[in-house]
Amino acid sequence: MGRLGHGNQRKHHLDKLLPHFSCGSTLVNVLSVKRSCMLGPSNVSMIRGYARGTSNASIELKADDDVIRFNIGDHSGERGSSKKGKNPAKNSRLSRKAKLNELRFYRLKAKKKMNSPNPEVRIRYKLEKAKRKETWLIEKLRKYELPNAPPETHDPEILTEEERFYLKRTGEKKKNYVQVGRRGVFGGVVLNMHLHWKKHETVKVVCKPCKPGQVHQYAEELARLSKGIIIDIKPNNTIIFYRGKNYVQPEVMSPPNTLSKAKALEKYRHEQSLEHTSQFIEKLENELEEYLEHVARYKQQEKTQKT
Repeated sequence: MGRLGHGNQRKHHLDKLLPHFSCGSTLVNVLSVKRSCMLGPSNVSMIRGYARGTSNASIELKADDDVIRFNIGDHSGERGSSKKGKNPAKNSRLSRKAKLNELRFYRLKAKKKMNSPNPEVRIRYKLEKAKRKETWLIEKLRKYELPNAPPETHDPEILTEEERFYLKRTGEKKKNYVQVGRRGVFGGVVLNMHLHWKKHETVKVVCKPCKPGQVHQYAEELARLSKGIIIDIKPNNTIIFYRGKNYVQPEVMSPPNTLSKAKALEKYRHEQSLEHTSQFIEKLENELEEYLEHVARYKQQEKTQKT
C-alpha cells in the first residue's frame, strides 16, 4: 500500500507538471513516460542543490521521443562576454612583468648606444642624458624658491668711526660665532644670531665653505633678515654683526620666509648636482665639436689624396 500510494503521488505530480509542455503538436502522455527516466526525490534534491550552488545555472525540461529530460544550462557565457569586454581596460594598465620588459628594452637600447663603435653616437647619448638631468634639476630647484616678502621699513643706526672701531675690536676678541655652512642662509642661522645677541652686542658669522664673492651676498641677506648692522667683512670670510642700540628681541626669531634645515640641505645638493651637470655638458659639447672637426679634416684629406 505504501508503494502504491507513493506511485499515485508521483503520477499526480507529473499530471500537474506536464500539461505545460508539448512535444510537436500533441501533449505528452504521462503513461508513456519511461520508468527509467523518472526522477526520484533524491535526484530532484540533488538538482535543486546544484541549482542553488551555481548562480548562473538554469534548469530546462525537454520532452523528446516521449522521454522527459532535465537540461541544466549555464548562462555564464553571456555574462562572460560582458566580462571579456572589460579585460582590455584592465590590460591597458601594464602589469609588473610588462613594465620590467619595457625597462629591459630601454636598457638594452641604451647599452647599444653606450657600446657603439661610433664615438659620435656615444657622445650624443651622454649629452642628451645630461640635458634631461639638467632640466629635471631646474624644475626641482623651482620648488625651493620662496615668494618675495614685502619690504620692511628698517632704518639702520648711524655709527661713528670710533664706535665702529670699538665694535670691530670687541667682535674680534669675543669667541661667540655662528657658522654658515653648505646649507647657506636659512632660518636656523638667523635664530642663532638672535640667541647670541641676548648676551653680546656683536656676533661673528663664519662662512665656510664659501665661493669668492659670496660673502657679500650672505652679509646683505643676513642684515635684511636679522635687521643687524654690518661692522666688518674680513678676508677669511668672516662677518661681524652689531645688534644695534635700540635692539628688541623679536617674538619669532626665525623668519617665516626662509627655508628649514632639511630643505636647505636638499636645495644645496640639487644646486651642486646642477653645477656639475652643466660642467659635464660643456665638456661633452667640446668633445663633440672636436670630433666633428676631426671627421671633417679626415674627409678632406681623403678627397685631396684621391685627386
